[in-house]
Amino acid sequence: MADMATIEGLCKRRGFVYRSSEIYGGFNGFFDYGPLGVELKNNIKRAWWNDFVHGREDIVGLDASIIMHPDVWRASGHVAGFSDPMVDCKESKLRFRADQIFFAPVKVSGEIIGYISVLEDEGMQSEAERKAMELKRHLAKQGELEPVALKNYMDAKPEEYELIPSPATGKPGSLTPPRAFNLMFQTYVGAMRDESAVAYLRPETAQGIFADFKNVIDTTRVKIPFGIAQIGKAFRNEITPRNFVFRSREFEQMEIEYFISPREDWEKLHRQWIDDCKKWFVSIGIPADRLGEDVHPKEKLAHYAKACTDITFHFPHGLQELQGIAVRGNFDLTQHQDASGKNLEYFDENLKEKYLPHVIEPSLGVDRTFLAVMTAAYAEDEVPNDKGQPEKRTLLKFSPRVAPFKAAVFPLVKNKPELFERARSLYKKLSRRWNVFFDASGAIGRRYRRQDEIGTPFGITIDFQTVEQDGTVTLRDRDTTKQVRMGEDELISHLSKEIDGI
Repeated sequence: MADMATIEGLCKRRGFVYRSSEIYGGFNGFFDYGPLGVELKNNIKRAWWNDFVHGREDIVGLDASIIMHPDVWRASGHVAGFSDPMVDCKESKLRFRADQIFFAPVKVSGEIIGYISVLEDEGMQSEAERKAMELKRHLAKQGELEPVALKNYMDAKPEEYELIPSPATGKPGSLTPPRAFNLMFQTYVGAMRDESAVAYLRPETAQGIFADFKNVIDTTRVKIPFGIAQIGKAFRNEITPRNFVFRSREFEQMEIEYFISPREDWEKLHRQWIDDCKKWFVSIGIPADRLGEDVHPKEKLAHYAKACTDITFHFPHGLQELQGIAVRGNFDLTQHQDASGKNLEYFDENLKEKYLPHVIEPSLGVDRTFLAVMTAAYAEDEVPNDKGQPEKRTLLKFSPRVAPFKAAVFPLVKNKPELFERARSLYKKLSRRWNVFFDASGAIGRRYRRQDEIGTPFGITIDFQTVEQDGTVTLRDRDTTKQVRMGEDELISHLSKEIDGI
């Protein structure tokens, strides 16, 4: 599996992702999606919407505003409690999330000789052991170095704060105690700049769905059980954004709030949603064996939640959450009903009773899905070059469903008008249905390599046999590099099956 630096380098080199405001030195926690990145991202969103909204009779869509009445966030608990534990380094002035710092006493033959600290990472245990050995050598301590048992900084005792070194400087006692840091971005609405004009950029898309629940009930014919889906931007003032687009300050979510009766078998539905979501990941090219499940223990659930399971993925920085699927009870609707004074109850015609529905929430980040798709697709192999010699090849094995370009059309040579025009004609014909690339520059092998590296599944070459003999073209498969000849009608039929599944 490629490391994060390799993925990030490819994204920059081939126009998938850029650092935001890069000409001004960048802006930490913000990213721009380039020409290829925006196509991949849009294809992911389109696939999700097609499957979970258009593909189901029980889910409708919504696009709520990014800035909502601040009382929405007071009712949901975000104003009072949407925070992460923050720690400052007094020496470097850097800021960290307290729960991402791990520390341990270094013991030699039962004696504590000092403390080490590391930032949370897949390799933090080995890094901690290296630092412990380094400290032992520096202090010239004799004896056996005991195993390093890392603990989270949130579990540190007050008397240990002065002993734990900062991950930034290595100096003991330079970290502050943890304190709450609200993650919402604050702004002002209107001409005034006082408390009456304070508003917030939404930190999640879910509350817009809950706030519009009554509107959807009153203006559509939906019946319980049903869901409301939304794709949209969210903003969190992350203390330490890191791991490329995995954790950023501006991101996009794909969320569903699936409303059910309090009498419904929520455990069965929860399991069904987990299975359906995992199948969807496979449908966009993420292998099933790279996906896992992390069931939250009851003692770590939010007070209103009945269950929560994360679908996990092996990212370059370790096994991490890709999607959360929570059973939230009727907490959110209750909060908004109480705060707004509006009756949000649903009248169930089958049961002949009113109630506030409970909800199952599959919540997925577009950017994390993008990174997972990139990671799963990255591959390296060797194929013969134009001279028959083995040559290293980098390719992205995107599913045709989400690939930025579905196919590339090449005239074998560009200085033969009959080849060039025939290739342009086919390109225009295919472009009416799919996003297709045209390339007439360079040796055909180099053109194949360029398309392999950006994940284009199919290469279509127009050669002399096309114009002088039977009209067939050469179709090349990106993954196997195998080539077959077929006529245009057969080509379009084949591409329709591979790209659209029809």
